[in-house]
Amino acid sequence: MTTPRFGSVVTAMVTPFGPDGALDLDAAASLARHLADTGSEGIVVAGTTGEGPVLTDPERIDLFRVVVDAVTIPVIASSGTNDTAHSILMTEEAAAAGAAGVLVVTPYYNRPSVAGLSAHFRAVAAASTLPVVLYDIPVRAGRRIGPDLTVQLAREVPNIVAVKDATGDVASAARVIAEAPDDFEVYSGDDSLTLPFASVGGVGVISVASHWAAPLFAELLSAHRSGDVDRAAGANRALLESYRFESSDEYPNPVPAKAACRALGLPVGQCRLPNAPAPQSLDDQARSVVAGATALIQARQSVA
Repeated sequence: MTTPRFGSVVTAMVTPFGPDGALDLDAAASLARHLADTGSEGIVVAGTTGEGPVLTDPERIDLFRVVVDAVTIPVIASSGTNDTAHSILMTEEAAAAGAAGVLVVTPYYNRPSVAGLSAHFRAVAAASTLPVVLYDIPVRAGRRIGPDLTVQLAREVPNIVAVKDATGDVASAARVIAEAPDDFEVYSGDDSLTLPFASVGGVGVISVASHWAAPLFAELLSAHRSGDVDRAAGANRALLESYRFESSDEYPNPVPAKAACRALGLPVGQCRLPNAPAPQSLDDQARSVVAGATALIQARQSVA
């Protein structure tokens, strides 16, 4: 298997804010370097976990630039919105900032037809030569891209090179992998489905819990590729508490992820509204989850 162009363990990075809610670019650079140093092979900035919808355009552009400059691993800039012209503008800015690729989400709220989706993704891809990662997340967008259109775009648009699949539909992902060109890459968009996606040919995960557990994802994927099913399953079991913690109706992503970063001593601040600030109880839980994951990483590395 060739190495995925953006790596196998890609972290959807939270966006740090200061106590006043302002974007903290110094903290963003430090966080990006921390992620690169602790096992992330790529980074997505300004995506769902990065609170992209509550960033202004200048903030998003500054974030692209600062994170690209901070690390040597690939940085995927989330440039998609529910407005095609705006998505094109952000894609051009991502290219100017030196991003390795762009993440383009299904246009949310508009609920376009398949023809509209196709025209949207083709227009954004044509705006630059950057590799494009489609982002299929119907729970947030209200519309699936679906396997038919994904395969069509993969075959017909040279720089549409991957999909972050957050549909929860492993069978659909298997079909895309079977029918798309061999170099088209499918990433799990749900941490808890990393192993099932890998089992049908997925190349990795665009992850939230990799903020604090990247080595476990790396072990899971490496073990699976080498045919060590028991070790892959063990790494997956070690991640179960992180899967449960990272998002819920009460505390949706990225509220728990920011709590976990605070538990690691990383100054990321709270989320911007409409995500409510985390209560002390969530920070307490985050410390327990992070400590547990760290202990499991150390234990598994000591016997590897």
